[in-house]
Amino acid sequence: MAKNKFKIGLFKNENYNHYMKRYRKVLLIGLAIGLLTCKDDKKKSVSAKSSDTAKPNIVIIYADDLGYGELGAYGATELKTPNLDKLANGGLRFTSGYASSATCTPSRYALLTGTYPWRNKNARILSGSAPLIIDTTQMTIPKMLKGAGYTTGIVGKWHLGLGSGNVDWNQTISPGPNEVGFDESYIMAATQDRVPTVYIENGKVVDLDSNDPISVDYKKNFSGELTGKNNPELLKMKWHHGHNNSIVNGIPRIGFMKGGEAAKWVDEDMADTFLNKAQDYVKFHKNESFFLYYALQQPHVPRTPHPRFVGSSGMGPRGDVIVEADWCVGEFIKTLESEGLLENTLIIFTSDNGPVLNDGYFDDAVEKLGNHKPAGSLRGGKYSLFEAGTRVPFFTYWKGHIDSGVSDALVSQLDLLTSLAELVNSNTKGPDSENLLNAFLGDSQKGRDEMVLEATSRTALRKGDWVMIPPNTGAALNKLVNIELGNKKEYQLYNLKEDIGQEKNLAKSNLDKLEEMKAIYMKIKGEEYSSIEGLELK
Repeated sequence: MAKNKFKIGLFKNENYNHYMKRYRKVLLIGLAIGLLTCKDDKKKSVSAKSSDTAKPNIVIIYADDLGYGELGAYGATELKTPNLDKLANGGLRFTSGYASSATCTPSRYALLTGTYPWRNKNARILSGSAPLIIDTTQMTIPKMLKGAGYTTGIVGKWHLGLGSGNVDWNQTISPGPNEVGFDESYIMAATQDRVPTVYIENGKVVDLDSNDPISVDYKKNFSGELTGKNNPELLKMKWHHGHNNSIVNGIPRIGFMKGGEAAKWVDEDMADTFLNKAQDYVKFHKNESFFLYYALQQPHVPRTPHPRFVGSSGMGPRGDVIVEADWCVGEFIKTLESEGLLENTLIIFTSDNGPVLNDGYFDDAVEKLGNHKPAGSLRGGKYSLFEAGTRVPFFTYWKGHIDSGVSDALVSQLDLLTSLAELVNSNTKGPDSENLLNAFLGDSQKGRDEMVLEATSRTALRKGDWVMIPPNTGAALNKLVNIELGNKKEYQLYNLKEDIGQEKNLAKSNLDKLEEMKAIYMKIKGEEYSSIEGLELK
């Protein structure tokens, strides 16, 4: 088992205690001045509200492939998620909260940059050796918050590329999270099912033995290396599709890897590892204003719950890792409480896209599903333009500041950049990001008017209660994962208020609304992007 310690640079600073005493003194003086000058106005702005507790800490907890119907707070009855339910029910739960895309990399790109992923041709599902797709000059949430005096950190899944191509995993890897605004990073490069299967801390592979260098290739195997395709007898988890290359810990992966044995992670320990790093980050920075992007790996494949959680859901590994993720969030919240930080921490929880059951491995996700409905009442799932692809669990929690309740406001992860900038009195605005801070804090039910949704380079429009899906000549069903993609050769138009399951296509019976939606869609996307999809521009 690899030994991974979160070695934060400031721990080595001998002047740290002296520095923090001075910092606290300056902070108290600043607070006193701020309170004296603050007017007692019942209708004061949300920016002014934040001055009551100085700059709040900000934590984004990002699940991976968690569907709209997975949590008790969102109607699940078969899975028990008490910790997430407590946050969702104690905060503001959004019924129309969206990821920007029905797949992982594009959604993560949009969340951090406030930019529609379809504007970046490289914002697609990346391999583990893909170059960084966020330009280092681009504005991001952590970069904006650093400018506002925050320390910034990421723990967990990255999957936005590293380096400039042809990464040497045995040297400092750059650019990466640290070059786009994060002071500290402890990540995996892509996904748990992709090589390299190692943790990377501030650009360096953790516990790498220089005598056993890492090599990675996504096209061809290395001589003498075993694969899931050719050596099924070595597997503890069987592959269903696309996951039959290098074997690590008895699990076949996507891509080929050689070397780095001492640095390889233990899959069953991953949730604990990331939780511990997130807790360490909070404990060390408790006397500063901090931002933490805590990117969970669950319930993405391969689903490898720690032995403590095996069998906990009765639904096989997929259900077990959701229970495990819920526990991790609960333990993380306990850390905020024990450090006296919960009342000054804004927590945002959501998922990068909708659910998928069989996504490459035989793990009983389908066979043991029972009565659980990962998408709730929505149609589709991961990879889909139907609602379940992008409508996800989405709630905000800030003890003593956000009243518990439910909001039907139309909000997107795309809007977090500009909204958080408003919270910390920054003038930053993302290219496609709107200021919905009032909605996120529960002071308004007004959200977005419209937004473009994406699924593997295909796009649709939601405006108000309506969704319009343009024609697409691709397959209607992804047969590998058994999910409807939302593709048809004709326009689709649905009234979500009356038809949440998207069963009745109104495109032919409501031509006026269809034309209105088409015009708005074209205005947002423009001729350049729409012509790429093969749409008629008239």
